[in-house]
Amino acid sequence: MLLEEITMADFKNAIKKTRTVIVPYGTVEEHGRHLPLSTDTMVIVEVVKRVAKKIKVFVAPPVHYGVCTSTSQHPGTIGITPETLRRITIDIVRDAYKKGLRRFILISGHGGGLHISSIKEAGEQLIEELKDVQIAVLSIYDLVYKDITDIADTENDSHAGEMETSLILHLAETLVKGRSKEEYPKLPKPFLTKNKMRYWPGGVWGNPAVASREKGKKRFEIMVSRTVGLVRDIEGFK
Repeated sequence: MLLEEITMADFKNAIKKTRTVIVPYGTVEEHGRHLPLSTDTMVIVEVVKRVAKKIKVFVAPPVHYGVCTSTSQHPGTIGITPETLRRITIDIVRDAYKKGLRRFILISGHGGGLHISSIKEAGEQLIEELKDVQIAVLSIYDLVYKDITDIADTENDSHAGEMETSLILHLAETLVKGRSKEEYPKLPKPFLTKNKMRYWPGGVWGNPAVASREKGKKRFEIMVSRTVGLVRDIEGFK
């Protein structure tokens, strides 16, 4: 059930059958020269919409902005601070809890370290504060990472590379504008740098040229299946 589409009466009836809600998180972030800025949001929203057709669960509208560090200087990226993301998460969960929801899957289409950590920090605070609440925090890629090697031809594929390009080819092919060149970031870890684009000018991590709709469909179906399993797991978690 998509919260933005149901009525107050629908909500009151549905909460008698499930108290689980999925909150998807995305970004407005560069994804090379060929993928839309909303790639992270688009992928996770389509995954959880499909999940809601397979199992009884509430799906909240997406938190469309996220914490972007390595891509913060690239054209089109519009990020928020970790503190803002924590506060948004806390407010959403607290108020949904007041309405009777008790199990929260906070799942992100963006896997940035500070981004996920911010949501986790909020979740840790909330489980101390709220009685009888269950919270899961993760990136969708945490669920499917082990499956990548069976589908991807690119070793160490990641941001705007083979698999993300394949996913958007599957979900919204008209939004894919050609292909960016194969690229991998050369950020000088563990050192921090202000000039991130010097080390990662194209904003691609992988090889978009070998992407395909077929690979995207396979990965998408795995994402849906794993997320359905996660819903079942949280409902049985003590």
